[in-house]
Amino acid sequence: MNERSARRATAASPAGGAQPASVSTPLQRHIAQAIAAAGGWLPFDRFMALALYAPQGGYYARGDRQFGLGPASGSDFVTAPELSPYFGRALARQVAQWLDAAGADTVWEFGAGSGALAEQLLDALGERVRRYAIVDVSPALAARQRERLRRFGARVEWLAELPARLHGVVVGNEVLDAMPVQLLHWDGERWWERGVALDGERFVWADRPTELRPPVDAGFVPGTVTELHRQACAFVATIAERLDRGAALFVDYGFPQAEYYHPQRTGGTLMCHRAHRADADPLADVGDKDITSHVDFTAVALAAQDAGADVLGYTTQARFLINCGLLDLLADADLRERANAQKLLTEHEMGELFKVLAFGRGIDVAPLGFAAGDRTHTL
Repeated sequence: MNERSARRATAASPAGGAQPASVSTPLQRHIAQAIAAAGGWLPFDRFMALALYAPQGGYYARGDRQFGLGPASGSDFVTAPELSPYFGRALARQVAQWLDAAGADTVWEFGAGSGALAEQLLDALGERVRRYAIVDVSPALAARQRERLRRFGARVEWLAELPARLHGVVVGNEVLDAMPVQLLHWDGERWWERGVALDGERFVWADRPTELRPPVDAGFVPGTVTELHRQACAFVATIAERLDRGAALFVDYGFPQAEYYHPQRTGGTLMCHRAHRADADPLADVGDKDITSHVDFTAVALAAQDAGADVLGYTTQARFLINCGLLDLLADADLRERANAQKLLTEHEMGELFKVLAFGRGIDVAPLGFAAGDRTHTL
């Protein structure tokens, strides 16, 4: 490659950082081969997909330690269902309302992780759910889920791909943030797409000219790096297209577009997680840590709407859970259970950063979870 086709970025993280590690594991060698086969440059979304999901040792392909309450568990991060069973119990109230409105008895969960949320929903909903279908790209995680959900028998099944038609309720907790993103770099004069190249046996950043642009013109500062969420939007559009009658609900950390692409957010939102610590260098320790990006909820909502679905609500996780009766559910909880559940609500924990977005088709009911504090007007 030359300066006309690509430009080597001098930093190892999207907005600056330490030197990247050398290629040494089967996964890293596999990615290196993919870079070579692509002519010496991979767009970051392709690199991220391989780092997380490649059978040769991708982070989620292993399924060994991702989810847990803290470093002592040997885990890398905690999600709401692992933090408190009251998350799923509150969510179940909204799921039940939509099942009734749709005349359905099926729930689909995408990216079921350790199986904690599925277990909580199945326990709370009982025989109201006759079929609980899980779609997960990780065979290792699916094996963990089967073990955890064994007691529910044939009511739980695993699917290798999206169903052709969906009648019921779709749920996804921290799914969209793990979908590969494209990286863009603004140098003050033009936009470049940021990808990954090899320098000897090291992964390095390399930019190439692009016609891609952020969805808003926010007066970006030179040096800004940000993300595009095309894969997440395509996934949501497919869900919306295949939804015959029912609702889909996604919980994740993110912002509406005006906040996501604020000119002060010069480093974007790309982040890695390992042993409950965060860093911004996805080129180091590839395969040994999670790579995520905050969600552009405006883009996701528009993708669902353009595919024919109705946006049913958008609010913070705290407001959604309170609307679903979390505080009432905690009436008989002990002090430790209340303390963990409180982290779902507090602003400096999960309460404000995490959002809940729902869309549906053929649902004529005011959603319980968005009864107060709906922020759809901010999208």
